[in-house]
Amino acid sequence: MTVKLDFEECLKDSPRFRASIELVEAEVSELETRLEKLLKLGNGLLESGRHYLAAGRAFIVGICDLARLGPPEPMMAECLDKFTESLSHKLDSHSEFLDATQHTLQQQIQTLVKEGLRGFREARRDFWRGAESLEAALTHNAEVPRRRIQEAEEAGAALKTARAGYRGRALDYALQINVIEDKRKFDIMEFVLRLVEAQATHFQQGHEELSRLAQYRKELGAQLHQLVLNSAREKRDMEQRHVLLKQKELGGEEPEPSLKAGSGGLVMEGHLFKRASNAFKTWSRRWFTIQSNQLVYQKKYKDPVTVVVDDLRLCTVKLCPDSERRFCFEVVSPSKSCLLQADSERLLQLWISAVQSSIATAFSQAHLDDSPRGPGQGSGHLGMGSAATLGSGGTTKGREPGGVGHVAAQVQSVDGNAQCCDCREPAPEWASINLGVTLCIQCSGIHRSLGVHFSKVRSLTLDSWEPELVKLMCELGNVVINQIYEARVEAMAVKKPGPSCSRQEKEAWIHAKYVEKKFLTKLPEIRGRRGGRGPPRGLPPVPPKPSIKPQPGNFRSKPEPPSDNLGSLHPGALLFRAAGHPPSLPTMADALAHGADVNWVNVGQENATPLIQATATNSLLACEFLLQNGANVNQADSHGRGPLHHATILGHTGLACLFLKRGADLGAQDSEGRDPLTIAMETANADIVTLLRLAKMREAEAAQGQTGDETYLDIFRDFSLMASDDPEKLSRRSHDLHTL
Repeated sequence: MTVKLDFEECLKDSPRFRASIELVEAEVSELETRLEKLLKLGNGLLESGRHYLAAGRAFIVGICDLARLGPPEPMMAECLDKFTESLSHKLDSHSEFLDATQHTLQQQIQTLVKEGLRGFREARRDFWRGAESLEAALTHNAEVPRRRIQEAEEAGAALKTARAGYRGRALDYALQINVIEDKRKFDIMEFVLRLVEAQATHFQQGHEELSRLAQYRKELGAQLHQLVLNSAREKRDMEQRHVLLKQKELGGEEPEPSLKAGSGGLVMEGHLFKRASNAFKTWSRRWFTIQSNQLVYQKKYKDPVTVVVDDLRLCTVKLCPDSERRFCFEVVSPSKSCLLQADSERLLQLWISAVQSSIATAFSQAHLDDSPRGPGQGSGHLGMGSAATLGSGGTTKGREPGGVGHVAAQVQSVDGNAQCCDCREPAPEWASINLGVTLCIQCSGIHRSLGVHFSKVRSLTLDSWEPELVKLMCELGNVVINQIYEARVEAMAVKKPGPSCSRQEKEAWIHAKYVEKKFLTKLPEIRGRRGGRGPPRGLPPVPPKPSIKPQPGNFRSKPEPPSDNLGSLHPGALLFRAAGHPPSLPTMADALAHGADVNWVNVGQENATPLIQATATNSLLACEFLLQNGANVNQADSHGRGPLHHATILGHTGLACLFLKRGADLGAQDSEGRDPLTIAMETANADIVTLLRLAKMREAEAAQGQTGDETYLDIFRDFSLMASDDPEKLSRRSHDLHTL
């Protein structure tokens, strides 16, 4: 052991000993700082190593994904498996090396810092305390006067005790200094030795792993060299074939159709134009196939096939010389016909011959199954059909609500609607559609006398009801509306008339309630739906984005800044906010009751109206409620876009149908000069295009004094039913039409 401090010197307590102590303390302090720095660097090294391991394993996963791409190739799969396995083994070895490094750091360096230096610090603290005690005893002993013999003896005894304590602590401190000096040497060298041994083990394992693959690497190199040669030959052959095909095919001739004999008879494939069976007679290019005694087509390879002719034995094929297009032929079956167009006269003859041959082959096959097909077979995947097919009649009326009394039963089943809203007479058969309440016959007459700007009266049993209007009546009801218009009845101690009261009493009550609005209270905060269903009606978040990228300036329902007191808002502002997402019909009714302008303009949101706000949220009921209360269906925002424009841009087919029924202007143009039909064609929304074109046809017929057929009404009735009862189905229909 190297002696840093001499024990004899520490007993003398000479200045040389004190200087040595200070020098050693400075060295130990520097040692502690550097050891802590080494620990921090070691932890950083370990953390970086673990990041490297994670990245290496992710890299191995990426290599394994390459092996699963495309058809299996044994040679490539074997190569990637062997090399990824080797990389995994080397990463495991690296992980073991990091664990060994961490263990060495903790066992040698961290132990030296926490335990070895701790003993040194405790000995140093005791030494300096003893030195201070000795210094105080020496001073006190020197200051005792000669005449105080007793005090001098006590001071001498205290000095002797302090000197003995100091010498013991000095010897302990000198021992700790000498021990820490030696411990520092062999702990650091042992740490370095173990670290080098761990590295040697790691690299030895890596060398062994790579040596194991040495022979395979040589064989793989030779195979790759041969593959490169073969690939060069194949590339040269493909280039030669490419040149020949370009010289042969660049003349602009039509491609040869695929015609061959299959197990199910003659098979032919190729592109044809097909005319749609809807009112617009549009032409679409599809891939047609004759196979298994059927004529089918599809748009994309993975799309399900659509059967045009279910059984070729029941059809015939003929030319169409009267068609405006060239190269047309028609496949006619007992139930329908299909007009097709080839690309040239030669292909036209080939297709006709192929269909005729298929018909003959089908008849000549004695083993064909002639049993009738089950329901749904051969009908293709267009079960819903296009929008124009909805007007074929027969199914529309069957989907309407039941006969007389169905609407009354449905509306009266709402809580509070089983009696008159104003006089509580049971079984009311009348309603105010803009207020959303049920009325008895006497109260309905009083409501009618107020004027349609206060109440629009309709019979629950005699008048026709649209589905969205029935749903609106069920959403509001007597309970909700009375909470608004009769909010202060009890506080004012006003007696509500009963069924037996006179007409004059009822008339006075209704006039005070709806015209003078005597019983209203202050504007409330936004409420939720009836019965607490759903979240409370709060601030409107940003509505869902449309399926296309909107043009600059398209209106969005923007979130308003929070307000602790919504009752302090202007009634028009409250109506606008309540129409946002999610809309609150009770709050909208409350805002209107407090004098909100139904066509209020929000200057801060591009001059949007509550109706445009409700359109952005795709709320059919909110839009219907606003329209029933006098909202202008053609009032535009600062970009010249009305509700119909916004419904078309956002793809809200149900709302577009509603606005068309309520008299929306088809020719209205926005600031960019686009009308709703132009926007619908740009967004490729087939349903809205159909509705707009039918509405234009209806206008043209009306301008010529023609009444037209019921197709228009049938189609709009179908869309209204779907928008009210099953909007998801309408969304799926629109998606299916886009894929055809």
